Amino acid sequence: WDEGWLENNPTYAKQESVVAKQKTLWEQIAVYFRDYDEHLLFAGTNEVHANYGAPSAENIEVQQAYLQAFVDAVRATGGKNHYRNLVVQSYNTNIDYAVQKLKISNDVVAGRIFVEVHYYDPWDFCGDASSDIYLWGKPFSGLGKISTYGQEDYADKQFLKMKTNFVDKGYPVIMGEYGVLSRTSLPAIVLNNYLDSKDYYYQYVVKQA
Repeated sequence: WDEGWLENNPTYAKQESVVAKQKTLWEQIAVYFRDYDEHLLFAGTNEVHANYGAPSAENIEVQQAYLQAFVDAVRATGGKNHYRNLVVQSYNTNIDYAVQKLKISNDVVAGRIFVEVHYYDPWDFCGDASSDIYLWGKPFSGLGKISTYGQEDYADKQFLKMKTNFVDKGYPVIMGEYGVLSRTSLPAIVLNNYLDSKDYYYQYVVKQA
C-alpha cells in the first residue's frame, strides 16, 4: 500500500504531482528489474478511490492518468520491459466499475495488458468485522446468520462480466485479492458451521474465477 499519496487522491488537485511521482517510482523499479523474464509482472496501482461511493468523472479520468503514467514509464525503460505483461486496475478494483468505466491504457506493444479486480462480496461476510453475518452459500441457508446478497449466483454473474468484457476481448483478468476475515469470537456452537462455510466460499469463488 502506498499510504494514500496516490491511492486516496484521484483528483485534479493532486494529478500533476502524483503522476510525476508515479513516473519516477516506476522508472526506478523497471530499470532494476529490466532483465527479469516473463515470470515477472508489474501492477501499476492498488485500490485507487476518493471514497467508497461511486466515482465521479474526475476520479476516473485522474485514476486512468495514474495507470497511463505507469505503463509509459515501464515501457520507456526498454529491455524486457518493452514487452513485459503489465497489470492495470479498475477504480477501487471493483468489478462493476471495471465494466462501466475502465479504459485500457494505451500501449506501444499489443496484447500485454492484464486487468485486475478484487473480490470481497458480500462485504458483511467477507470484510465487515462489526457484522454478525457468519455464513455464506446455499448449503448453509437456514443454519444461522447469512448474507441477503452476494451468494453463488451473484459471484457467477460478476465473474461472467469480466469474461465477456475483458477476457473475451483479449485482456486476461487477475483476481488480485479475495478473502474472508477470521471471526475468532464466534461461540463454539456455531464455529464449525462458520469454518465450513468459509471453506466453501473459498472453493466456490476460486473455481468460478
